[in-house]
Formats: sequence, C-alpha cells, structure tokens
Amino acid sequence: MDSTLFFVQLINGLQYGLLLFLIASGLTLVFGVMGILNLAHGSMFMVGAYLAWYFVQQTGSFAASAAISAVIALLIGFVVERTLIRRLYKRNHLDQVLLTIGMIFVFNAMQGLLWGNDPLGVDVPEALSASIPLTGIIEYPVYRIFVALFCVVVAVGMYYVINKTRLGMLIRAGESDREMVECLGIDINRLYTIVFAIGVMLSAVAGVVAAPISSIVPGMGEHILITCFVVVVIGGMGSIKGAFIGALMVGLVDTFASVLVPELSSMMIYIFMAFILLIKPQGLFSS
Repeated sequence: MDSTLFFVQLINGLQYGLLLFLIASGLTLVFGVMGILNLAHGSMFMVGAYLAWYFVQQTGSFAASAAISAVIALLIGFVVERTLIRRLYKRNHLDQVLLTIGMIFVFNAMQGLLWGNDPLGVDVPEALSASIPLTGIIEYPVYRIFVALFCVVVAVGMYYVINKTRLGMLIRAGESDREMVECLGIDINRLYTIVFAIGVMLSAVAGVVAAPISSIVPGMGEHILITCFVVVVIGGMGSIKGAFIGALMVGLVDTFASVLVPELSSMMIYIFMAFILLIKPQGLFSS
C-alpha cells in the first residue's frame, strides 16, 4: 500500500468511525444511564435516512429535511419511552430484548408501508458537492469531511453537556444511583425520557447525514446495529469515551481490512473485538 492510498483509507476509516460513534453514543447513553438494552436502536438509523429522503422530496432542502427529521425522531423517542420503554425499567434484559426486537419488526413494517421496498437515494447538498484534491489524481469529497466534522462537533457537545451542565450532572447521578436522585426531588422518569429521546435522535441524525453517501434500503438498521454493538462492547458498555475510541478503532479496522485482506474483511471487526476482549474482558473503558 503506497502512502497516498494509506492516507485516503485513513481518512475514510476515521470518517466511518465518527459516523459509528454518532449511532453508538445514543445506544451506550441509553444503556449506561437507563440500563435499557435497545435492539431497535438501529431502526432509528433507518428511520432517519428515510425521513431525510422524504423531506428532501417535499422541501427540496437537505438542511430543512435534516432539521425536521431530527425533531420527528426526538418526538418518536419521547412517545416510545412513555408508552413502551418505561414499562421495562423493573424488568430483566430478556424482556427488554423481546420488546425491542418486536419494535424492529414494527418499524420495518411501517417503513415498507410508507416508503416501499425499493432502494432510495439522497443527493449530496449542492454546497457540499465539491471535492478537495489530495494528490494530482485523487480527490476527496467535501461532504464526507463535513460528516466527520459534524460528528466531532456532536462528540464535543456531548462531552460538554455530560461533564459541564446540570443536565449532565443529573444524567451521571441517575446512572450511579437512581434512588438517591429520586430522594433529592429529581423527576427521574422525566430525566430518562429526555435521555432516551436524545439517544433516538442521535441515531436518526446519523441516518440523515449518512443518507447522501449510502443507499437507503429496508433493513439497513439491523446491519449497522450489529456493528454498533461491536463498538459498544469494545469500548465498554455504558462508556461514552469508550464508544468514541471503539468507533474509531472499528472504523479503521473495517476500512483497512477491505483493502488489505478483502476475503476476510467481513469478519475482521469481530476478530478484533475478540482480541480486545481477551485483553480487557469488560471492554476498554467499562464504567
């Protein structure tokens, strides 16, 4: 591999890893704070992509579509937590798995009913459709750089909110001791609703920004969910920092494996996960 190809793969790997973090952060936030194993999290990624396509058709604007999709995803998260997830707080993980698997089937059926099963696509916004020359013959799309920077901004924002704001303090307190937070007069159920809705919105927004660079197809949420679970397991269940580091690792391993060992690329992230768990059985940054 020459230096130019290495550099391009490095950028691709980091960009893919940052996108994975955007999805996995919501998954690990919901599990870390609420203890809810949400297998339907990938479905929110799919819903975000389809909403982006639909509202681009209606408004002609990707930015407006992204904003509307994020708000709708937030409302979906609010309704799902209030009507379904809230019933699981005192149940075991098996009940959580069964309910959230059922939610996957419901979301897939609704997707087919609303938008059909044909592959769809969203055009890259015109303002971000250019490319930056890396060498005399290789150019890199501006939109992919935008996606990476957007994910970095979200990661920095999450760090600030969780570590520097009152909401973040309550989230960390709720993660550590729910009963004590309730004794202090904090409405823990409202806090959980906010956390779950934010987690859903993060996954849906990831689907929105991924829509112009990937095909929008039925079942796309299940594939990304498995990869995100690999990220969360490597980083440590419930750790945002672990999700960030794990996502970058998985992104780089997956991208370089597709070039260096294409015949084994589909299993390399799982081999990498097994290697990490042999060294750190609880993940790199288990909380």
